[in-house]
Amino acid sequence: MSLATLFRPDNKPTLWQIADAPVPYPVALEQMKAQVAEMATNGAQERAWLLEHPPLYTAGTSAKTDDLTDPDFLPVFDAGRGGQYTYHGPGQRVVYFMLDLRERGRDVRAFVRAMESLVIDTLAQFNIEGYQVDGRVGVWVKRKDKGLGREDKIAAIGVRVSRWISFHGISINLNPDLDNYKGIVPCGITDQGVTSFEDLGQLVSMPELDSALKIAFERHFGPVETAR
Repeated sequence: MSLATLFRPDNKPTLWQIADAPVPYPVALEQMKAQVAEMATNGAQERAWLLEHPPLYTAGTSAKTDDLTDPDFLPVFDAGRGGQYTYHGPGQRVVYFMLDLRERGRDVRAFVRAMESLVIDTLAQFNIEGYQVDGRVGVWVKRKDKGLGREDKIAAIGVRVSRWISFHGISINLNPDLDNYKGIVPCGITDQGVTSFEDLGQLVSMPELDSALKIAFERHFGPVETAR
C-alpha cells in the first residue's frame, strides 16, 4: 500500500456523496465552484462527490487543438483544470474532491500524489496492480498481452486549486465504452493506450468500486461522513 497521506489535524470528516443519476458537466462544474466558494468564505464541510457524466470530452488548461482529433464526435467542455483532453461517460467513476488544502499541507504535488495513491490502493483491492509513471499524471497498468513495454492508463487525474481549495479530481474506468476515446488523444499521450476493469477481465459493480474507493480515501485523507 502506498503511504502518501494528507490528513486534517482536526480529523473532521469529509462528506461522501454519491449521485444517483448522470450529472451534466456544466451542472457539476457550477456546483463545484459554489462549493469551493462556500468552503473558502464560510468554512463549509469538505466534500467527495462520486458521479458519472453523459458521454463527453473535457479540455484542461494544457489541451492542444491537434489532440481533439474529431471535434464533432462528442460534446467538448472547457474544464479549467490542469491537464489535457480526457473522456467522461457512463461506466466511468468520477470523483470530485473539494478539499481544504489549508488544512492538508498546502502542497499541490503532495495532493496529486495522494490521489494517485488512493487510486492504486483502490485497484489493489481487486488484484489490479496500478502504478505511477514519472512525468505523467494518472495511474497505469502493464499490458504484457499487448507487447513488451506496453502500458494502459486506467485512471486520469486533473485538479484545480482556488484559494487553497481543491476541485475536480479523478476518473477511473470501470466499464465505459473505450471506443469513445477515439475522438481525442487522451492526455496528449500517443504511444500508450487506455483500459478499464472490464478490459482487464475484472467484472466489478459500481457499488463495489465505490466501497473500495471509500476505504482507500479514509486511508489517505481521513474519515468520511456519508451523505443522507
